[in-house]
Amino acid sequence: MAILKYCPECGAAVELRLPQDDHRERYVCATCGTIHYQNPKLIVGAIPEWEDGRILLCRRAIEPRHGLWTLPAGFMENGETAAEAAARETLEEANARVAIGELYSMHSLPYIDQVHLLFRSQLLDLEFSPGVESLEVALFTESEIPWDTIAFRPVKFTLQRYFSERRNGSFHFFSADLAPPTVKPDHHA
Repeated sequence: MAILKYCPECGAAVELRLPQDDHRERYVCATCGTIHYQNPKLIVGAIPEWEDGRILLCRRAIEPRHGLWTLPAGFMENGETAAEAAARETLEEANARVAIGELYSMHSLPYIDQVHLLFRSQLLDLEFSPGVESLEVALFTESEIPWDTIAFRPVKFTLQRYFSERRNGSFHFFSADLAPPTVKPDHHA
């Protein structure tokens, strides 16, 4: 839980306490009584596939995991749908336009308060290039994917399942809850 010192509603000090009929401690404004809930962040992205089955990946130009490969994804913004967030992140990170398809995977990472959602998508053309958060972007077949340098576990698990199901000719939504990795995670594990 992030530390909150002042109420965004009135500016008064907040205190950590258990509100009536609640089961968790929350930051509560000592003056106006506003309860400030803190909820998980949604990380939303796409699995951009070209007609020949290759997948578009981005090599990160930012932390966390600078220099490693990932699918285009990032924090969902207020006022957008999950599908809009996936399309926006793909455009921002890879300058690529996609048709967003069905939700394919959901990973809950409660140890860092995140939920990762990845959508199947089709690249609309081959006009792509690195965005400001990417060092490079490229299309990969399954055998070409740099598996040892994939930045995030939800991306790696999703890609492994994606290619397995693609070989079988049938895709199915899946979800998983991930425990903390054996090494200390950063904020995007």
